[in-house]
Amino acid sequence: MSYALTLSLESARRLAVRCQHLAGPRPGAGLDGLRQVLRTLRCLQLDPVNAVARSHLLVLWSRVGGYDPADLDVLLWQERWLFEYWAHAASIVLAEDYPIHQVTIRGYPAGESGYARQVRGWLSANDALRQHVLDRLREKGPLPIGGFDDVAAEPWRSSGWTNGRSVERMLDFLWFQGQVTVAGRSGRTRLWDLTEHRLPEWAGTEPLSREEAVSRAAEHALRALGVARAADIEQHFIRDRYPGLAGVLSDLEAAGLIVPATVEGGAERWHVHRDVLGLLERDWEPRTTLLSPFDNLICDRGRTERLWGFAFRTEMYVPKAKRQYGHYIMPILHGDRLAGRLVPRLDRRRAVLEIEGLFPEPDTPADEATTEAVGRAVAELAAFAGAREITYGDKVPQPWRVAQSAGL
Repeated sequence: MSYALTLSLESARRLAVRCQHLAGPRPGAGLDGLRQVLRTLRCLQLDPVNAVARSHLLVLWSRVGGYDPADLDVLLWQERWLFEYWAHAASIVLAEDYPIHQVTIRGYPAGESGYARQVRGWLSANDALRQHVLDRLREKGPLPIGGFDDVAAEPWRSSGWTNGRSVERMLDFLWFQGQVTVAGRSGRTRLWDLTEHRLPEWAGTEPLSREEAVSRAAEHALRALGVARAADIEQHFIRDRYPGLAGVLSDLEAAGLIVPATVEGGAERWHVHRDVLGLLERDWEPRTTLLSPFDNLICDRGRTERLWGFAFRTEMYVPKAKRQYGHYIMPILHGDRLAGRLVPRLDRRRAVLEIEGLFPEPDTPADEATTEAVGRAVAELAAFAGAREITYGDKVPQPWRVAQSAGL
């Protein structure tokens, strides 16, 4: 079968990097720049690990450089342009995408898996707790988890950390069902409120059919990915919630909205959205930056290995003696290549960014241009994290110890 586009690996990588706002001129570091990036990404994964900064803050930093995280709070809690929901993981998403997420909201907990049946049974047995949470929020919200009484008739049972945390589980399930939402945060503590109190009036709430929601989500995923197979789309944005995707992609292709492609190294069918085709013709303007382990560019490990030949795994939950690199690993993006791995840790008390290790890929040159570009990225990370000094561990090769020369 012939395809409309044939892309080299380099062209495919460059398109992906451009679509992620990781090449070319940086968007502005103010509210408008953040909106520009977020309209493309559509979601920022939330993760509690804070070795340098929270992941969602780093994803934006990689694209816009130094910015004020308070601006993200403006978009979340004041303008309510964003809200927290489950995308490919617990994430910050766009309020304008509420109709897409509403498909999950309407059906939760769907299916006949043992877990889905457990949730439905537990919710039925604990209607009094559900009503207590909703009534308390209606009267006094927003509230932290401590603002509710545990009146569960049947405690939540699990073999993990959620065992017995009935109020927390009820809030999570009501969040999935769209009845409550996160209205703010005090540190890491979520403040809950009724969704009807928080969702902006302009957010689309007209229900979409499942097919319409899948079509919109697939287009968003393709614009963000640049070039993707159906399996890549399945793993992006609303992960594993693309029923009937093959038919949707056929319809989008017939409508001229997406173009089939092949990528060097295989005969798989890839897709490119027509909105990003023009990026293939632009001059290549590379940048060098560091990526969160949960960055949108690399969150699909299989696609990352296919396009970049970069086998990336986090080691946060690997016993220290068995780690290959370190606790917190940030891939180094240098132009269109994933050039290596950086292992940073922020000592907040001393305001020192400690580079515990740096591991270049075998084909990454240690020439002056490359080491200085990586050094500047390290210095920019230190400045964003509030560090006043950078130190190096013994797992940083001498040619790469240049970040301090970039200045803080």
